[in-house]
Amino acid sequence: MSQASIAFDEAGVVQLKGVLDYSSGPLLRKQGQILLRNSTASHLQISCAGVDKSSSVGLALLLAFMRDGQDSGKTVELVNLPEDMRKIAQVCGLTEILGIE
Repeated sequence: MSQASIAFDEAGVVQLKGVLDYSSGPLLRKQGQILLRNSTASHLQISCAGVDKSSSVGLALLLAFMRDGQDSGKTVELVNLPEDMRKIAQVCGLTEILGIE
């Protein structure tokens, strides 16, 4: 299993990486909330290109991060979602909310 992480890269894109599941979710939630709240950018991009595997916990994190951004007056754009995350979002009816149609 890979270590999960969330951090800004040098281009200012939030990089979500690793396995997103019940064991990594709570810490990623706390770290992401702080990261997004402290950002001075008005538009944030979250890349999931580094996600190795995700359960529904990954989508719950993305929804929470979008809500955090909205609460701070920021827009959040999701990019590079792996196919497994797209499939879960589609089954759950979340593609429109997540902006990944």
